[in-house]
Amino acid sequence: MSDYLIRGMTMDGFAKVVAIRSTELVSRGAQIHGTTPNATAAFGRALTAGSMMGNMQKVENGSMTLQIRGGGPIGTITVVSDPEGNVRGCVTEPKVPLVEKYPGKLDVGATVGTDGTITVIRDLQMKEPYIGSTQLVSGEIGDDVTAYFAHSEQTPTACALGVLVDRDTRVKVAGGYLIQMLPGAPEETVSALEEGIQRAGAVTAMLEHGLTPEDILGQVCGTLGVTFLERTEVSYKCYCTRERVERALISLGRQELEEIIQEGKTFPVECQFCDAIYQFTPEDIRKILKKV
Repeated sequence: MSDYLIRGMTMDGFAKVVAIRSTELVSRGAQIHGTTPNATAAFGRALTAGSMMGNMQKVENGSMTLQIRGGGPIGTITVVSDPEGNVRGCVTEPKVPLVEKYPGKLDVGATVGTDGTITVIRDLQMKEPYIGSTQLVSGEIGDDVTAYFAHSEQTPTACALGVLVDRDTRVKVAGGYLIQMLPGAPEETVSALEEGIQRAGAVTAMLEHGLTPEDILGQVCGTLGVTFLERTEVSYKCYCTRERVERALISLGRQELEEIIQEGKTFPVECQFCDAIYQFTPEDIRKILKKV
C-alpha cells in the first residue's frame, strides 16, 4: 500500500483534521540515512509531521521546513515538505545508541532532547518567509508540534505521531494525525475530540491493527463524525538536480574552486537529503569557475 494522507473536517465544521500513513516514506528516509532504531523513530515522526504540515499550506510552489534541535544525541532534525506533503530530510547523527523507556519501547524524547527549540519556516511565496519557533516540551515531537501551534500560531492543536521499528530494524508501520480547532469551536466539540483521542489510543497500535488514515480519523472524531475532503498520495521526494548542485558550488567562491581544480581529482558532491552523488571532473569545475 502506498503512503497517503487524508484531509477533512468534523461534521459540525469546527475542526480541521488530517491523518497519514507514512510507512514507506519513513522507510525510505531511514534507508537513505542509515539510521539506527532510535534515530529512525525520531526522524520518522518528524517526516510524518512535516508531511501533514506541508500539505496544510496549500500554497503553489511554497514549502515548509521543520527543524528540531533538542540537544540530544541525534543533533538537529531537518524536514522539508512541498505543498502536497512530499518530504525529504536529514539528521546530524543517524547512528544514535539504543535507548528504551522499557523493553520494546524506544525513548524518542531522550534521543531528541528537550533543551532546544522546534522551528517552522513557511515559504508562502511572499517577500519574506514566515518563521515561528517555540521551546521543546518533551522531545517526543508530537507534543512539541502541538505546543508549537498553541504558542507560535495560537491555534489549539492535537498532534499524534507513531513509528514502530521492528526487531530487524525495519519500519513496520508509521503515521499520525493532526487536529486543529477553528475559531468559535464550542466546548462540546473540544470535549468530544479529547474523549476521542483518549479512546483511540496510540497511533502505532491502530496502524498495526490495519486501520487506515480514514479509520483513524473516524476513531478520533467519534460521535462528531468526519467529512473527508481530499486524499493525496505522498512520498519521500528530493528535488536535487545537477544544476542546483552547480549553483551551490558557485557559492564556494573562486579560490576554493581553483583549489579543487589543482587537486586534479573528480570532486563528488552528495545531496544531504537523498543518496544522489554528483561527480564533477576538474574540467566541469573549470566551466563552473567561468560563471563565478
